[in-house]
Amino acid sequence: MTKTDLTYMPPRAPLAMPEQDLHRAPGAPRGAQDGFGWRLAVFAPALVITGLLLWGLHGVLQQAGMSFVEWALLAMIGMTFVWVALAVSTVGVALVGRFEARVPARRGAPLDVALLVPVYNEVTWDVFGNAAAMLNDVAGRDPMHRYSLFILSDTQNPEIAQREVQAFEALRRGVPAGMSVYYRRRAQNVDKKVGNLADWITGWGAAYDAMLVLDADSLMTGRAIVRLSDEMAADPQAGLIQSFPQLIGAETVFARIQQFSNMAYGWLLAEGLARWARAEGNYWGHNAIIRVRAFASAAGLPHIRGGRDLILSHDFVEASLLRRAGWTVKFLPRVAGSFEETPGTLVDYVLRDRRWCRGNLQHLRLLGTKGLHPVSRFHLFQGAMAYLMSPAWFVLLVFWTLLGKDAETNVIRYFNEANPLFPSWPPEMSHIDSVAFLVIMYAMLLTPKITSALVIAMRPGAVRMFGGKRAFGTAFLTEVALSVAYAPILMIQQTKAVLRALFTRREAWAPQNREGTRQPLSVLIKFHWVETTLGVLLSVGLIAGLISWWLVPIVASLLLAVPLSALSSLNLARHAPAGLRMDSPLTLHEPAIVGRARVLRAALRADLEGGSKLAAE
Repeated sequence: MTKTDLTYMPPRAPLAMPEQDLHRAPGAPRGAQDGFGWRLAVFAPALVITGLLLWGLHGVLQQAGMSFVEWALLAMIGMTFVWVALAVSTVGVALVGRFEARVPARRGAPLDVALLVPVYNEVTWDVFGNAAAMLNDVAGRDPMHRYSLFILSDTQNPEIAQREVQAFEALRRGVPAGMSVYYRRRAQNVDKKVGNLADWITGWGAAYDAMLVLDADSLMTGRAIVRLSDEMAADPQAGLIQSFPQLIGAETVFARIQQFSNMAYGWLLAEGLARWARAEGNYWGHNAIIRVRAFASAAGLPHIRGGRDLILSHDFVEASLLRRAGWTVKFLPRVAGSFEETPGTLVDYVLRDRRWCRGNLQHLRLLGTKGLHPVSRFHLFQGAMAYLMSPAWFVLLVFWTLLGKDAETNVIRYFNEANPLFPSWPPEMSHIDSVAFLVIMYAMLLTPKITSALVIAMRPGAVRMFGGKRAFGTAFLTEVALSVAYAPILMIQQTKAVLRALFTRREAWAPQNREGTRQPLSVLIKFHWVETTLGVLLSVGLIAGLISWWLVPIVASLLLAVPLSALSSLNLARHAPAGLRMDSPLTLHEPAIVGRARVLRAALRADLEGGSKLAAE
């Protein structure tokens, strides 16, 4: 702590948090070895399906001999398709797992739980309004556990910092009986969120059994907080328990796409992940409860690259280190009442994605960490591949549509074996049906969505929660159409993010914009000039007959990148008719805590802005 730090904290209770040696395993027992059957049920079908596809394509391509380009094409198809197949088999495991009996909620001895809210230049009334709503909701459940809330500020803006102190005073005046609230602001945000949490652990962590880590936009019901606390108390081997946050506050087109996907499809993928990950789950950085002493002893992160670089996407790594030390890391997607907000526009989503991309690609350097569980290594690898898939898809499209030499591929060929030095006109068309390949790929991509939609459609109660059959069907088709339209734009933007991460050292960081603010046309043109240029070039290629016409949907999306990005900020909640709002249960039946938080945020905002005006006068 420095002399200029500001603290309203309890007496210090230091807890050692040593940096972990990534080059030497701690030798601790892993424990809880189960889930092999579920993992086999996920990975075996995905690998078999991918293998069969590659075998079939190889059989066609090798008829005229395999060239280097065709081997590269085959490799790219395998690398992209296997992840699609894994998503499909994860959904299959989730469907099978639904027939298992639910495990009843458990309880153990009372815990001292710290609710930690790290913030950095955030909207003050939103953070403190949410905190007040959570404290009141927890108090209303008369929990056996003891809760204290800490606002851990790294805010650097003096005006926002002053508002935080005022908001803290207001929060402290209204804190429920038996609970405590504290505030600490670091003058320098050393090591960002990692350093913020480490500062709390080493200063006050010994006084608490568990910490429930929240984001600035997190909101959890008292029931969810108590349920996570009960699960931690009942399982002495649990080092971390992650909930499944649902998206709230979505009003724009892009936010509604994400919210509807989260509600309609995400739950089934989450069920499948929890089923096969078992004790080797993952951590998403927020809305999770963590055993403080386990985290302090096992998850202290070192700097990498000779001590120069901070580990950015720290949550995946911390979960891996906890499991390495013998603690279990669990995912409980059925804990209802865990919420977060989402970027409102395509531009805001991409800006956030750039930061995540840089951190996730860092995981490739950490795959060699000694002592990690194989599933933990897979989580790290999958986090990196989530971004590397975009350039892989881009390269695959280039190979598949523009290249081809000796084999009968699905590309247009301008040279043949009889006359290799001069182009043939009209060009030869291969007999592989590229439309069939496209149908197969899209069918696999859409299978998780279609499966989830069918499960909902077969349950009348679930359909009513989405507004009825017509509303659900319209929302499903709208979401699929818009997701297909935005996919090529995101592919290019994520490819750019990968290149930025590889060739630049830093990524600018700013608080996430969740308001869905409409961007000026000049900003959108500057932001999407690469996609627009590619769309123009591909359009010329289509007209000239140089590339296949099955690329028309992709070309259209790239050409329309600017208007599609502008569309993403349109406020559906206010301007769209009921049938086109992509409503979900959280928009049609707003959770009580969301409404209470909105009221408290508005009241606090009025209080803070009113006080600022009086001070100015």
